[in-house]
Amino acid sequence: MLLTIRYLFLIISLIFFSTNNSFKEDQLRYSRVRNAYNEKENTLDQLLEKSAIKKSELNIYLRAFKSENLIELWGKNASDTKYKLIKTYEVCNTSGRLGPKRMQGDYQIPEGFYHIDRFNPYSNYHLSLGINYPNASDKILGEKGRLGGDIFIHGACVTIGCLPITDEQIKELYIFCVEAKNNGQYTIPVTIFPAKLSDTRYQLLSNSKIATEEKVGLWSDLKKGYQLFNDTKTLPSISFKNDGRHIVN
Repeated sequence: MLLTIRYLFLIISLIFFSTNNSFKEDQLRYSRVRNAYNEKENTLDQLLEKSAIKKSELNIYLRAFKSENLIELWGKNASDTKYKLIKTYEVCNTSGRLGPKRMQGDYQIPEGFYHIDRFNPYSNYHLSLGINYPNASDKILGEKGRLGGDIFIHGACVTIGCLPITDEQIKELYIFCVEAKNNGQYTIPVTIFPAKLSDTRYQLLSNSKIATEEKVGLWSDLKKGYQLFNDTKTLPSISFKNDGRHIVN
């Protein structure tokens, strides 16, 4: 009976500790995250000050462009409505072609509306931020049973479907994401585009040799999201249709 009481007390203590330990504190248990803060926190503070964003209110949004090999970091105060461009990171290696990922082993970088669903502070590629591929659209349109997974924004400069930005850049982007999640931003949205979808670029893609009805449908949905954000600097509302297309409002 005494052992049972002690065991229950231990479980309760662990639960209490975990629920009272902030996400940032939990991440700082890892040496790579501590080193990232030591090296990059001053830069983070300067970038936020330049954008008039408080660290304690930081919310972020990421846009990736495959053709341009870029990831844009946008941020705002939680109480604001419009995002500001904080910084652009270079994707240092790529794989596959323009178009979505539809199966494991196709070397494709996904395209679509996603969010960060994992923080890996002990990644094989220094630090990594997991993207929730396959999303609802991928599960409908991809090859059933062979969709693959484990798509990340990470360090190093190698890829078979991820978005690598070097160790130095991931240190900075990773702690931006830690700060946002620590502030209560449950979902950090990530949109991966084939390119910057101006009217001209969209028409070129839609009429290119690689275009298919399915790809053009996805690119049309992505263009709506791209244009809405460019026009308003606010995030569009995204929902998934039964055929894998999107409702973008």
